Amino acid sequence: MKRVPCMEAVVAVLESEGVDTVFGIPGAAILPFYAALQHSSIRHITVRHEEGGTHAADGWSRVTGNVGVCVGTSGPAGTNMITGLYTAMADSIPMICVTGQAVTTKLHQEAFQAVDIVEIAKPVTKWAVQLKEPAQAPWVFREAFRVARSGRPGPVLIDLPIDVQRGTCLYDPELDAPLPVEVRRPLPQVVSRAVDLLTAAKRPIILAGGGVIIAEATEELRELAEHLQVPVQVTLMGKGAFPEDHPLFAGMAGIQTQTRWGNAAFLDSDLVLAVGARFGDRHTGDLDVYRRGRRFIHVDVEPTQIGRVFEPDLGVVGHAKPVLAELARQARDRGPAGAPGKWVRKVGELRRTMARRDDFDDVPIKPPRVFKEINEHFGRDTTFVTAIGLYQIWSGQFQTTYLPRRYLVCGQAGPLGWEIPAALGVKCAYPERDVVVVVGDYSFQFLMEEIAVAAQYRIPFVIVMINNEYLGLIRQAELPYEMNFAVDLHYGEGGIDHVKAMEAFGCPARRVEVPGDLADALAWASAEAERERLPVLVEVMVEREANAAMGPSLEAIKEFEPLPELISVDWSD
Repeated sequence: MKRVPCMEAVVAVLESEGVDTVFGIPGAAILPFYAALQHSSIRHITVRHEEGGTHAADGWSRVTGNVGVCVGTSGPAGTNMITGLYTAMADSIPMICVTGQAVTTKLHQEAFQAVDIVEIAKPVTKWAVQLKEPAQAPWVFREAFRVARSGRPGPVLIDLPIDVQRGTCLYDPELDAPLPVEVRRPLPQVVSRAVDLLTAAKRPIILAGGGVIIAEATEELRELAEHLQVPVQVTLMGKGAFPEDHPLFAGMAGIQTQTRWGNAAFLDSDLVLAVGARFGDRHTGDLDVYRRGRRFIHVDVEPTQIGRVFEPDLGVVGHAKPVLAELARQARDRGPAGAPGKWVRKVGELRRTMARRDDFDDVPIKPPRVFKEINEHFGRDTTFVTAIGLYQIWSGQFQTTYLPRRYLVCGQAGPLGWEIPAALGVKCAYPERDVVVVVGDYSFQFLMEEIAVAAQYRIPFVIVMINNEYLGLIRQAELPYEMNFAVDLHYGEGGIDHVKAMEAFGCPARRVEVPGDLADALAWASAEAERERLPVLVEVMVEREANAAMGPSLEAIKEFEPLPELISVDWSD
């Protein structure tokens, strides 16, 4: 074998693993890695903050399904990455963060920008490791990719002392390749029992979580649902796993990101087949209400996830794709495809009669109207990126999604500022796709410096800002305390003129204050982004008192009286 600089071997590993873009900031302690990177086929995007770099790598990973990569130097670069690592860990996103480090012999002497980033990162990674010898370099990176992809995917951190980076190793890329990743297959007898339960139920639903999208199992999901004629709900992380205009789509249940009719359908179900879902508390609410009157089958690739929140009636350990494929195969072996029955018709009636209004003409603008215009203007293949707050809740309730990996949201960690850098990653992965960021005014301000990155590299996308001039979700949470404290953000009292801020970055922006101007503004933004190759902002001023419809549990549905004509019909087959 040929002896090469060990960082050249590392970069060769990145190329062979399918990495075409990395996000990062160079610094003294990571320069040997950068020296090797400059001679590769990999594009480097210089971000303005390492947290922004992790979110960009996260967005790239979510939309491609591959392992995203972020790079930084020693000390604060690594600590700045912790939020991004936590976000990826919480949402099962495969990502590798690479940090530079001080010379090995100085690590115990409080050297400049030397911090034990491995110990800091361990709680928010699948694996955190420091390279000790140059000869380990290509093999540690190979294992990092395998770990990031395996089982429940997640992030890895690799720390590179600068003296180790300067070393050499024996490496021949012709003799190396990505390590195989185990695909956990279910036991046939467990799948058979699951089919027994599904076919015996009178009102079953399938609950598709983010694991269905991660596993690329949407076709298998659709095949099973259509064969058995079982309605399908999605979690927030599962949006896009099942097309929302499909006759079997049964909405979303939950206490925040939900539909009224989805809650009603869930509460009337008698069996739930949950695939790749964690039963997060924002979905379940009160577990007594959530579980009462129905049985549960829980499918997950991670064995310790089953029973973590509550004990299901049947646990199935396996990768979502082979599990759904085996469920469909065994269902086909038992009989021909079914026809829509009374239960499917009831779900359809719930959808028809219990949908929330979104056609308001009020001034100030009501948030549902914003999503009505978004749904009508942008095509099915558009990729939407959103983060956390009232606008995420409104998005989950009103925004329609049809395809996998087209609705990206930081669901569990919920870091403000995630969406702008994540959109950078999405657009770098698929330059030809329309990318739309749905953002709140406060979240935009967290990492708005990454707008400069998009402007520098001519990375276009549309930003739709829903601005109520409040910390809206906190203000709504304060209401039971009869307080309205420290949440005002309007102009003249600490607020930012976002149109002028965008213009300072050299990017177009427009403010909308009446609903009749929304359609024209969105059309203008799409055209400007394409023409100028820049991010473009449409700031929508919505009513300051707007709240999201949510409650302490699924019993929130009780505020809406069910229609008598639905109650009087026996919908059981």
